[in-house]
Amino acid sequence: MASTTDYKIDFTNFYNVINNELKSTPTTRAAINPSTLAPLPAVPVSTKADVDAAVSAAKAAFPSWRDTPIEKRAALLNTFADAIMANFMDFASLLALEGKPPTAAQFEVDFAVKHLKGTAQLRLEEEVVEDNEEKLVKIRYTPLGVGVGIVPFNYPFFLGLGKMGPAVLAGNAFIWKPSPYTPNTALKLVELAAKIFPPGVVQALSGEEDLGPWLTAHPDIRKISFTGSTPTGKKVMAACASTLKRVTLELGGNDAAIVCDDVNLDEVVPKVALGCFNNAGQVCVDIKRLFVHEKIYDQFLAKMVEVVKTFKFGGSEDTEGAFFPPVQNEMQFEKVKELFTSIEKEGLKPVLGGEVEAEAGAKKGYYFKPTIIDNPPENSRIVQEEPFGPIVPVVKWVGGEDEVVRMANNTDMGLGASVWSKDLERAERIAKRLEAGSLWINTHQDLAPNVPFGGFKQSGMGHDWGLIGLKGWCNTQSLLTRRSGGIF
Repeated sequence: MASTTDYKIDFTNFYNVINNELKSTPTTRAAINPSTLAPLPAVPVSTKADVDAAVSAAKAAFPSWRDTPIEKRAALLNTFADAIMANFMDFASLLALEGKPPTAAQFEVDFAVKHLKGTAQLRLEEEVVEDNEEKLVKIRYTPLGVGVGIVPFNYPFFLGLGKMGPAVLAGNAFIWKPSPYTPNTALKLVELAAKIFPPGVVQALSGEEDLGPWLTAHPDIRKISFTGSTPTGKKVMAACASTLKRVTLELGGNDAAIVCDDVNLDEVVPKVALGCFNNAGQVCVDIKRLFVHEKIYDQFLAKMVEVVKTFKFGGSEDTEGAFFPPVQNEMQFEKVKELFTSIEKEGLKPVLGGEVEAEAGAKKGYYFKPTIIDNPPENSRIVQEEPFGPIVPVVKWVGGEDEVVRMANNTDMGLGASVWSKDLERAERIAKRLEAGSLWINTHQDLAPNVPFGGFKQSGMGHDWGLIGLKGWCNTQSLLTRRSGGIF
């Protein structure tokens, strides 16, 4: 096999990737660097004809790829992961332009590659459910066909690979549809993939707001895997209904973290604070609601303010080790800005930040000062709504376990939740009562390729990752062999 040194690519020009060919379009557009407001290199605006061409190529590639042994498919995924690392700094630099400080961008690329390699280790085996003299019954998992990943703007590198890897490993042909806000890294990843996978197996299309509906309506696409907001997820689900596509929806989260009164503040507060402000609050499983026991509330809050003041926010040009980015785009900036107005309207008490306007100073981009709200009412907007920005409510937990469980579950969302305590039995007892797809004890947003990830309630349906996520890219098929007897 060729060395990964053969896989260096140019990062100057950007194209759709259709049937392993680089395709331009008559119209182009440019995303915006949220830390400088400068335009990024132009990318294609796909037409419906481009969608049809990509789906046709994927459909043609599917039978051969389906019949390729999974060990070969896994080997190509590993080659792809190594090829990404051969271009590590180029990918990280490009990802930084899409909205992250260099340190954070490098972290995402590294984490995404490790996750991809972990995915390549998964195997779906036939399951024998009955084996006797009369019959042998097996359950098999067969790939669906053409799948599409609709990828959000917050972690475009990691979440895109997190869809592509399982889809391709399971034997599907995959079309990557990046967010219009972060298309550049996706196009380069798939340009690289075209050097490794057979034509039509991995493709990418960038475009405007009409691209998603074209894909969800296409009759030859068998599955849509979507990560994004709950309102948009509902539209995706409705659009897929007419062709009965499979859908996986990883939607909004309003994650609760419950902090018990026995924690070591010096150890726990920095971890919880990072869980709140990671990626400037733009992670579906960031901590969005923090419930702290009344016995330690004042000390916890003071310590958290102290810790968050040390956090360095910065953008693509940062050279001082910043890890926390601006809000990624103007649309989200305006949403967060509007939510900030509720601080004054509802008489809330910020103990850090709280300004409606973007951060003053030399920064030009979509920055907010990190904001902590002291014990807002349970019915306040900041508690009830997912901000997807650098603002978090800290709520005083008064009463017993029943009360804090009630508060944590008082939401239409149910993506993740965590409990923090030295008493692991107590922590597990509380955690098992929480209505969320991912539960953590003494950690948060601790993700792995062999662990399924999905939400309860309006946080989505289906799962990414793990064997359960892999099965989501497959048909379930029963195979019964009659050895003797029978019903006829």
